[in-house]
Amino acid sequence: MSPQSDLPSVPQFSSQELVKEVLICFDAYARIRGGRESILAASRTTGQQENKAFNDLAEAVDRLRNAVG
Repeated sequence: MSPQSDLPSVPQFSSQELVKEVLICFDAYARIRGGRESILAASRTTGQQENKAFNDLAEAVDRLRNAVG
């Protein structure tokens, strides 16, 4: 058995799929960011939610950058 076969397979995504992921993450971040200052208590978001959304966006951008070189 070769050493490469021991490695878990990493799914390969097309650039189009990665761009879609970035757009979805950006949309989520923008909505959460906008919710921080909402006058409706039920619509308000926390700093933790904003940080998670930003981190998700940054990771999606990194995956896209790595894919396109």
